[in-house]
Amino acid sequence: MKKWKTKSGVEIIQVLNGRSNSYLICSEHGNILVDTGKSSDFIRLQTNIEALKLPKKSIDFLILTHTHFDHCQNASFIKELYQCKIIVSNAEADFSQQGYTPLPNGTFTISRLISKMGNRIGKRRFGYQPFIPDMWISGETILKGFPIQIIPTPGHSKGSISIIVDKEIALVGDTLFGVFRNSVFPPFADDVKEMVKSWGLLLDTRCCIFLPGHGSEIKQELLQKESDKLTRKQSFSKNKR
Repeated sequence: MKKWKTKSGVEIIQVLNGRSNSYLICSEHGNILVDTGKSSDFIRLQTNIEALKLPKKSIDFLILTHTHFDHCQNASFIKELYQCKIIVSNAEADFSQQGYTPLPNGTFTISRLISKMGNRIGKRRFGYQPFIPDMWISGETILKGFPIQIIPTPGHSKGSISIIVDKEIALVGDTLFGVFRNSVFPPFADDVKEMVKSWGLLLDTRCCIFLPGHGSEIKQELLQKESDKLTRKQSFSKNKR
């Protein structure tokens, strides 16, 4: 399992990878799980967490960067197993209680087709066990007792949030995509303009490393390059009109 550590000693451990990533933030104040992956990954996720030999019932919070099925299908099971509190954006709280969040728009031709077909299938393929969040995030939030800051980063979905750890490392869900070489642009996003604004917010945090929901870590330099490129492109399109 990959690990990262901040200067103050907070450790971030990747407890799930592959189809989706899940991270455990470990500090002297407690432990926070970020995202849960698909239901088919539950045994692997639980095994990896237990391999860390943490005290029983040791997950204090589960933070969901957003409520698409591949990030939250195990949320209700994790809550039952560890008796943790679930945190989501207020903008997606209703979806969590319905057990289905519509798939985001595609940003490429093939992903637009996938999105359209997926939403036709709907809940029976892309749903999840409904759950009731314990905390709703509607703006920048400091989680009391923990060295983290939660900020809204909409664009991929209207309720996407990111977790800033010690102002050094950010866990960003699908606001950034770490699969394609030299690119952070997600294949799915409901509002690209909002997403690029969220990139600016992430850069403003001064974090050096960004951990996405899919793929590998992203360095600040690459995010800055991609942000500048899309900002110029949007500005050119606006002036052309």
